Order: sequence, then C-alpha cells, then structure tokens
Amino acid sequence: MTVVIPAYNEGPHVAAQVRAVAETLRTSGWEWELIVVDDGSADRTAEEASGAGARVLRKLRNEGYGAALKTGIAAAKHGWILITDADGTYPTAAIPQLLEKAARNEMVVGARIGKNVHIPLVRRPAKWFLTKLASYLAGLRIPDLNSGLRLMRKPLVQRYEHLLPQGFSFTTTITLSCACNGHPMEFVAIDYAKRLGASKIKPRHAYDFLLLILRTIVLFHPLKFFLPLGGLLFLAGAGKFAYDCVRDNLSESAVLALLGALIVWCVGLLADQNARMAMKR
Repeated sequence: MTVVIPAYNEGPHVAAQVRAVAETLRTSGWEWELIVVDDGSADRTAEEASGAGARVLRKLRNEGYGAALKTGIAAAKHGWILITDADGTYPTAAIPQLLEKAARNEMVVGARIGKNVHIPLVRRPAKWFLTKLASYLAGLRIPDLNSGLRLMRKPLVQRYEHLLPQGFSFTTTITLSCACNGHPMEFVAIDYAKRLGASKIKPRHAYDFLLLILRTIVLFHPLKFFLPLGGLLFLAGAGKFAYDCVRDNLSESAVLALLGALIVWCVGLLADQNARMAMKR
C-alpha cells in the first residue's frame, strides 16, 4: 500500500502527521510506503516531511490538491492507495478500519459522520445540500462526498484519471465515478478534528462542487438530470396551456415550454445513448 499525503505550506504540521501514519501502519500487517507531495510550498514542508521519514516529491509550483494526488499516485509502488491530509484533521487511528474492508471493495471512504466532527458551521448547509443532491443523482446514499481519507485501488484511479480535476474536486469526482458505475465502495464513520493552520477551502469551491456534480452525473447518468428538467418545463407549459384554454388565447410561452421539454428529453436520450456506448468501450 502507498500512502499519499498532499501538502502545501504545511511545514508546522506535516512531520507529526507522517509519524502518526507510520506508527499506525507498522502494526497493520501491510507492506507500505509513504509519499508526501510538496505542492510548491514556500515553507519547510519538504524538509520536515523528509526528516520524518517520508519519501518527498516536490513540485516547482502550486498546481492544486488533485494534481498533487495524481503525482503521488503515479509514483506509487503498490496497488492500493491510501490518501490523507497533512493538517491533522483525519484520525490515523481510523486507518485500520479502512484496511479491514479492502478485500471486498475497490474504494473505502472515511465518512466524516462520527461523534466528534469539527466542520465549520458556515460550510454545513452547502455540504448537506451537495451531498443530498449527489446521493439522489447517483442513486446511492453517499454520507460524505469529498472526504480526504480513503483507500483506493490504483487501477480504479487510473481508469478515471482523465476525469479527475487538478483541484479539491478530485475526491468528489472519484466518489461519483464509483457510485455511478457500480464499483464496490464502502463508507466507514470517522471523526474529524479541527484543522491545524488556515484552511485552503474557499466559499467559491461550493459552486465548483455543484458544477462538478452536475457534469459528472450528466456524463454517467444523464437521464437523472434531463428527465426532471424536461418534466419541469412540461408542467410549466401544460399549466400555461390549460390557463390559455380557459381564456381562449393560446400563448407563445406555453408552446415554447412544451417544445423546450421535448428538446430537453431528446437531448437526454442522446446523452444516455452516448454514455452507454462509452461504457462499453
């Protein structure tokens, strides 16, 4: 198993995280290596990680969370990949629980739904909405869409590498890809500690996550998106048509809404056909 820890300006914390992960894995019974990807840090992240015993890969400039993970996974020697963060938020004590479920899954996710979860209140509404939307569109209950503690088979990541973004949406994309395509996946409840240092998540990332969810679902399960959208247009058009009939005055808006529903449904059927053909390749 290869542990990949992306790190950007995590000099004060990365060494402690590396030692904690290593201490946990020494008694796991797994053969392992630990890689820290220094994503263009301006501090001593690389030196601290190397001093703690990690293999360090240094990027010349900051390219993003997903880009750092891709670099580490590409350099991994083993067929299983464990990812976690360098900021001390994810409990290393939960790693054995993930390893126990590896044999029957292609991905095991540490879901942040334990008894002690420190997620800022300002983020919780957006997180709840995005998780519910993703669960509905994917047709699977997803308790944590973008947890950064997870165990994955390397071939699984390689299969969807062309879809995985360079930024924070990496974990969201791999979760949805697995859910939509029926890969064996399991969630393990974990705690989530308060972050050490300043968070790199920005408010605009919620909008990015929303677009990503819709784009991924349209790619794999387009009818989940186009059928309800066409249905809304049809109901609006049918309602306006009924109102116009009462007034004996058919309006252009009713016709446009009904035609719009038909067009959206046709686009959805074409997209679904393309998605099914792509899956067979």
